[in-house]
Amino acid sequence: MSRYLDKSRFALAIECPAKLFYTGKEEYPNQKIDDAFLEALARGGFQIGTLAKCYFPGGIEVEELDLEDAVNRTNDLLAEENVTIFEAAVRFEDFFIRVDVLVKRGDLLDLIEVKAKSWSDAEDKFVGRDGVMSDWKPYLYDVAFQKFVVQGAFPDAAVSAFLMLTNKDTVCPTDGLNQKFRVKTNEGGRNYVEIRGELTVEERDNPILRKISVDDVCELIFDDTDQKVPTGRPFAVRAREYADHYVRDEQIVTAISKVCKACEFRTTAEDRADGKLDGYRQCWRSNLGWGEADFDSPTVLEVWNLAKDKFLSAGKVKLSDLMKDDIGPEDEYSQTGLSRKQRQWIQVEKAATNDRTPFVNVEELRKEIDGWKYPLHFIDFETATPAIPFNRGRRPYEGIAFQFSHHVVTQEGKVAHVGQHLDDRISTFPNYDFVRALRNELDTSPGTIFRYAEHENSILNMIGRQIVADRGNVPDHEELLGFINLITQSAKEKRAGGRNMVDLKNLVVRYYYDPRTRGSNSIKHVLPAILNSSEFLKDKYSKPVYGTEIRSLNFPEGKVWVEYDGDSVKDPYSLLPRLFGAEFIDLLSEDDEVKDGGAAMMAYARLQFEDMTDEERNEIRNGLLRYCELDTLAMVMVYEGWKDIVNR
Repeated sequence: MSRYLDKSRFALAIECPAKLFYTGKEEYPNQKIDDAFLEALARGGFQIGTLAKCYFPGGIEVEELDLEDAVNRTNDLLAEENVTIFEAAVRFEDFFIRVDVLVKRGDLLDLIEVKAKSWSDAEDKFVGRDGVMSDWKPYLYDVAFQKFVVQGAFPDAAVSAFLMLTNKDTVCPTDGLNQKFRVKTNEGGRNYVEIRGELTVEERDNPILRKISVDDVCELIFDDTDQKVPTGRPFAVRAREYADHYVRDEQIVTAISKVCKACEFRTTAEDRADGKLDGYRQCWRSNLGWGEADFDSPTVLEVWNLAKDKFLSAGKVKLSDLMKDDIGPEDEYSQTGLSRKQRQWIQVEKAATNDRTPFVNVEELRKEIDGWKYPLHFIDFETATPAIPFNRGRRPYEGIAFQFSHHVVTQEGKVAHVGQHLDDRISTFPNYDFVRALRNELDTSPGTIFRYAEHENSILNMIGRQIVADRGNVPDHEELLGFINLITQSAKEKRAGGRNMVDLKNLVVRYYYDPRTRGSNSIKHVLPAILNSSEFLKDKYSKPVYGTEIRSLNFPEGKVWVEYDGDSVKDPYSLLPRLFGAEFIDLLSEDDEVKDGGAAMMAYARLQFEDMTDEERNEIRNGLLRYCELDTLAMVMVYEGWKDIVNR
């Protein structure tokens, strides 16, 4: 079977050319999300792709799956003087692509790549002072690759390239537009989006997608002038090199870099025991001559907020290679606790001495805890940013908050899961009811409120802005705004409310470091770390107290949270029941604050866009409730671990 370099493999090569050798091979397990449809559903890609076709009436879809059949069908359609083709199949040399929308007008070809990404004239630009903006690079290289292939296949045509993006400068013209795009599964098990009904005149005349020319940026990419420091190899040369190696199934030797940290071809110990191969280790062995024992050593990839490529290029790969002078002189720091460089050096030093004990700034942490008012409230939100707004007047990717969990701890140390909220109503804008429910929860007592990271603060401030813009339709807007301002802060507005939420992640960064986190400050890494280091937590949660002595709204009586894998406590998130056939997925982004909500976002998207039985719906609802409850319980456990330390 012939091998061709397609869009997805080209994108992989742009990330790291070495990955071309590993992709699609069963012996190299891919640790990224294995259900691309779920990811696209959560991000809105499938709905946006289907909506885009509605703006091109008369377009013809190339439905053939076989490559030869699809190319032949496309060429037959292009024999027409004027035609619009969806999923046009184009082959050139060792390249093969499917074009989202290809519009032919005589000898003019418009290539349109539809992306579930937003654009605003006031906020966004493709090119900055140093070249193509990093956030836009994957999208622009994708469309440049397609233009290269189409121009090569049809050299006599004038090819123009466009991105079609969601337009943040416009608003949705009707209610329920999103519900016209329903997720279905055909007899062959393939997922697709079905359009229910047609777009109204108002919806067609006020599109929420916008077509933007990118020809100028493509030329920068083709000429290798798209970045401040050119590669020295024109685009066509690189593309042909990728294709040549992929077709011959020969690996491109690639220098190690910071992108290795997120390599999806890293294996688990279980994978390797089953005979699977590790692409990450293969690259590092080739570059560094490492043996298996070397991979047990912590590397600079694990150091928080460090300029990793600087050290990798200098040959300083392991943390044991670093000296204190490498971290640099003390940086200015306005808060109490660890500065960035102090924290980095603690990580390096503990790795060098094989010290597995946590660092805790006991005195400063005690001062923080002594300033808190009981009962303590721990909250966590689950949110989504639908590409197609649910309601008239809303913008693409405007945030919505659909779920929260609420744990309480009394001064005597009694823990209880006291509240939760999940609004999964179809096509309902849930934000104002969300704030009302949260206010009812937190108004019951005046204690200190905790969040983990910036997300909850950002979401509440966003809802506050929505209320201000919509105050005429929100009868209790003064009360809701007062509550939001009470428990949030805003650097822009230079305010902090009287019950401003305490950010536990900020306290982790300033006062606490556990080598088991491997440099991550995510709650998903901090929780198993503190469980492994705290005898108090291990003793308490290895007993069946959760759901009995400790109130739970979603877990059965006697839930045990401390289970062991050898000598180590298992990650409690691994103990959650499976949801829709896969483990909870939190790999949507490298950013901890974003990816930690990835599973909930996927589940919510399914509740909104899929037709399912009541049993299936309840299964997903129950999964969401359990997941969010564990998020706030995790915060409680971090607090309890710290409280035990400072009271010794």
